[in-house]
Amino acid sequence: MTNGEEAGVRKLQGSCLCRAVGYVVADEFVYAANCHCSNCRRTTGSAFKPFAGIERDKLSLVGSADDVMIFGEENGHDAHCRRCGSLLYSVVREGAFVHVAMGTLVDAPSIRPSAHIFVGSKAPWFTITDELPRYEEHVVAGSPGDAG
Repeated sequence: MTNGEEAGVRKLQGSCLCRAVGYVVADEFVYAANCHCSNCRRTTGSAFKPFAGIERDKLSLVGSADDVMIFGEENGHDAHCRRCGSLLYSVVREGAFVHVAMGTLVDAPSIRPSAHIFVGSKAPWFTITDELPRYEEHVVAGSPGDAG
């Protein structure tokens, strides 16, 4: 991925648990949500995946790409650290966007999750306790929580 750096754009650092894989991403996220789908639960080992969506070319890897393990296809996959297994980001929306796993950000982004999505398949043992909007599946395309 290339770094679509523009003058004055704040850059955020991120990395996996073992720090073998790092990335830089523009603090220009378009949307953020907490996804409760079964795939996000399995890939994170958690009740949900907090993610922030941004155009794919605004994220660039730092260091060796050899330490990145891709699960899926070129235009739709999860990117994990090959050493520690941390999920770093998911390529979505026919390859145009990435969903950055917010837990891997070292720096605090200016965006916060604005909704819970796929609550229709959330873990039965987890209770959502905040007041964010909840959606059974995807949010309508083009809206702030669109995970498409």
